[in-house]
Amino acid sequence: QVQLVESGGGLVQAGGSLRLSCAASGLISSIVSMGWYRQVPGKQRELVAAISSGGRTNYADSVKGRFIISRDNAKNTVYLQMNSLKPEDTAVYYCHPEGLGYWGQGTQVTVSS
Repeated sequence: QVQLVESGGGLVQAGGSLRLSCAASGLISSIVSMGWYRQVPGKQRELVAAISSGGRTNYADSVKGRFIISRDNAKNTVYLQMNSLKPEDTAVYYCHPEGLGYWGQGTQVTVSS
């Protein structure tokens, strides 16, 4: 059974940083593309960043230059380093293996102004 456990969220002031982690079990995350998504109440979940099995990355325009997605294949973990955080980054963040119907419980990120 696939399990995705996100962690690392919290409350931070604008301009601060957080690093999110997504630990995957029952799934070899290195062979699938992994994405970080975020959702705020009343809005659709949106893709923030993704990393392919080959390490190619892509980012939403709103986070380019501030967020970095990476993976540690030995730990079956995907990370999202978030820098220069803005209040509009406030959301619940989820990791998701692209093309598979699995989601974690999410981790709340709150950025105060």
